[in-house]
Amino acid sequence: MTPFGNRIRELRARHNVTLTDMANALQLSPAYLSALEHGHRGRPSPGLVQQICGYFNLVWDDVDDIKRLAQLSHPKVTVDTAGLAPEATELANLLAERIAGMGDQQLARMLEIVREKSA
Repeated sequence: MTPFGNRIRELRARHNVTLTDMANALQLSPAYLSALEHGHRGRPSPGLVQQICGYFNLVWDDVDDIKRLAQLSHPKVTVDTAGLAPEATELANLLAERIAGMGDQQLARMLEIVREKSA
């Protein structure tokens, strides 16, 4: 599941909306919306993100957060390490190789490190 898909699922649960009801309201297939939530589809278009924000009547801060999560939700990421230190290439390859086996605590620690360095 992607960060965007997870947030959409949380919003649906909070508003007691089924996936089918939301898909119908947005004129999407339930299969597409499910695939988007689970990360089996690429990043949502800006137009769809706006539709979803309107559907849930989100306010500015929540809209900005949903847009940010949509940008961070491409399920097949490419990392270009050309021109970087060999350690950057090693890190990218090890992460790609091992991320599926990481537990929640390991993922949280990795995210903390990456967010700390980019802030």
